[in-house]
Amino acid sequence: MTDVRTETPSAELIAEREILAPEPGFREAFSRVVLDRPSTQIAFVVVIIFILVAVLAPLIAPYDPLRQSMLRINQTPTAQHWLGTDQFGRDVLSRLIHGSRKSLIFGLLSPVFAAFFGTILGVAAGYFGGIVDRVISRIIDMLMAFPELLLAILIAAALGGSFWNIVVVLTVAFTPGFARVARASTLSVKQEPYVEAAIAAGVSTPHIIIRHIIPNISAPIVVLMALWSASSIRIEATLSFLGIGTRPPNPSWGNIIRDGLNSMFATQWPIFAGGLAITIVVLAISIIGDSVRDHLDPETNQ
Repeated sequence: MTDVRTETPSAELIAEREILAPEPGFREAFSRVVLDRPSTQIAFVVVIIFILVAVLAPLIAPYDPLRQSMLRINQTPTAQHWLGTDQFGRDVLSRLIHGSRKSLIFGLLSPVFAAFFGTILGVAAGYFGGIVDRVISRIIDMLMAFPELLLAILIAAALGGSFWNIVVVLTVAFTPGFARVARASTLSVKQEPYVEAAIAAGVSTPHIIIRHIIPNISAPIVVLMALWSASSIRIEATLSFLGIGTRPPNPSWGNIIRDGLNSMFATQWPIFAGGLAITIVVLAISIIGDSVRDHLDPETNQ
């Protein structure tokens, strides 16, 4: 009989294999973030469905969202109007579908712009220090003295509620948070030996920032961008509800609820439909953001 011996790898060998293991690619990282948890899978499908609804809104909306009918005011759900009509006889489902376009655009576009500008400010403050750091930090502290919603209301009231004004409002409201995170991460990465070696070797500052600083601070920025996409949708809906966001008669989830309040005792379906859409999308994006954070955070990603 042959003697078969199974060798158990030592702890040092296991650690060495883990260190030498290649970094997971995009497909593997996507699978970990989305496919590991059933709740994240459901949330991802929900977000994709809402994005498809927003993109295909002109094709799938049963009626013109702006068409009024005095004969169909405040109707309850029927076979013709699945979510009823509002105080002007407009189809609530059609307005909800078209309103998803602006709500999702604001929710996805504004955090990207805020992350871009906030990262530039934060990296500049953390890397150069001195007077640059002091000036940028004072500006960030001044903006962060106001909550995001209050700051957005102040700027929106001054600029108005056009599309790009709302994008600017949400971008300015979220930029200080990104700048503070980028600054703190840059201060930490700047002390790493490979950055100090690059500086000692005479590597140019733009090359160091683009090649060494930004890739190593991208994880918290991505997490913050995912989490604040939900907040951006919520704040845009709040601005529209207050009348300083998307201007009527153009549909938005916030002003759908606002219009529904004027006829709340006749029909509650506009309020219910708009509130449910906001709740579902914000919850789904928050779940995805939590999963991204758990995957990228070294303290929780064991």
